[in-house]
Amino acid sequence: MDCKQFWEQISTKKIAMCGVGVSNTPLIYSFLNKGARVYVCDRRSREQIGELCSELENAGAILKLGENYLENLEVDIIFRTPGMSFNLPELKEARRRGIAVTSEMEVFFDLCPAKIFAVTGSDGKTTTTTLIAKMLEKEGYNVHIGGNIGYPLLPRIEEIKQDDVVVVELSSFQLISMRKSPDVAVCTNVAPNHLDIHKDMDEYVEAKKNIVLHQSAFSRTVLNYDNEIAMDFKPHVRGQFLGFSMEKPVKNGTWLDENGYINISYRGIKAPIMHRSEIAILGDHNVENYLAAISAVWGYVGADSIRAVAKEFKGVEHRIEFVREVNGVKYYNDSIASSPTRTIAGLKAFGQKVILLAGGYDKQIPFEPMAEYVIDKVKTLILTGPTAKKIEKSIIEHPKYNGMPQIIHSENLENSVNIAHSLAESGDIVTLSPACASFDAFENFTVRGNYFKELVNKL
Repeated sequence: MDCKQFWEQISTKKIAMCGVGVSNTPLIYSFLNKGARVYVCDRRSREQIGELCSELENAGAILKLGENYLENLEVDIIFRTPGMSFNLPELKEARRRGIAVTSEMEVFFDLCPAKIFAVTGSDGKTTTTTLIAKMLEKEGYNVHIGGNIGYPLLPRIEEIKQDDVVVVELSSFQLISMRKSPDVAVCTNVAPNHLDIHKDMDEYVEAKKNIVLHQSAFSRTVLNYDNEIAMDFKPHVRGQFLGFSMEKPVKNGTWLDENGYINISYRGIKAPIMHRSEIAILGDHNVENYLAAISAVWGYVGADSIRAVAKEFKGVEHRIEFVREVNGVKYYNDSIASSPTRTIAGLKAFGQKVILLAGGYDKQIPFEPMAEYVIDKVKTLILTGPTAKKIEKSIIEHPKYNGMPQIIHSENLENSVNIAHSLAESGDIVTLSPACASFDAFENFTVRGNYFKELVNKL
């Protein structure tokens, strides 16, 4: 089906858009403009959503709000928002009744005329997605970026040409129901995450696996040699395989050697691309993100473009983002670190012990894996939120714990910043790297990070 046929069909349909947010709001207007009858469904009340309700009604949408927003939907198609579980009982019931349940990304993949690069992983996917897009742009491609970052792509599908390139970040929630895979698929790593929503770790891994399961013989798959779960996807690769490693040379792909050079091995040719010191952003995990991105774009992008991006790109907001220096103390915003593995990567980026602000919403992920890193890399740990006691327990029960770091409990982020400010001495580093989601106190990690920066800038 092409775009014209799709929009012609949509014009006669009743469509439920579940969730009023960044992903679905532009879709609502697109479908209304094409003549569809659109029902906007959201658990929140009119008061919670605000003036957007009136704007949507004025555009022709019908609102279905409150706790029972998914019950008795008499529609042809349901578009679920990425954060909504595919296995909700109401959605299962809708499918049983013959209602199509889909998502923006599923439909976009069906209609997109251009080559698609897609990135998933427990950590590093946003930075890797951004690097791929920037490298392709530097080489001269017309790039569209979206998925789990940027703006919805389906409303812009008619603007995308066959010679363009699309780069998307895909979460497990998006991948779980997808039955089409990208032309170039990247899995940065897989570690426990989102176990508050997924049934178990197996379901989470199987969702991630969809990024490669439906590729063709003409596709490319990029996997992390240093991550056992990601490498379990390799038997499912149908096309070209490239790996990347921080620990060892690879036959086909990229690796970091003992002298700090990033190397490429591709179709029998081996060559150094650049030294890690040319990368402007901090941390081993960002070197790893470059390895993944280079493996994805090699053959499409030359070494000059890769090196130019490395020198120019200063990082994605909320990822070990330098905020300011106050009385010789440097403050960093790593609000994206919503899992223990992300916090470990953030701690390893610094060459000294830090004052760490952590804690938040409980995603049912164990904190024991990060305990040793906290003991080694943190001088003072300031904890807040529902997970504070669980994080503390994982640290004080670790065999290496000898009373350090000092552990302080705080009532909220503002109090945590004030405590850090009072304790920090010139030369110290204070970093917000929560190891938890933000939902106990903030709408998302972006709101949390922006609030942290606001607090720091007021010091």
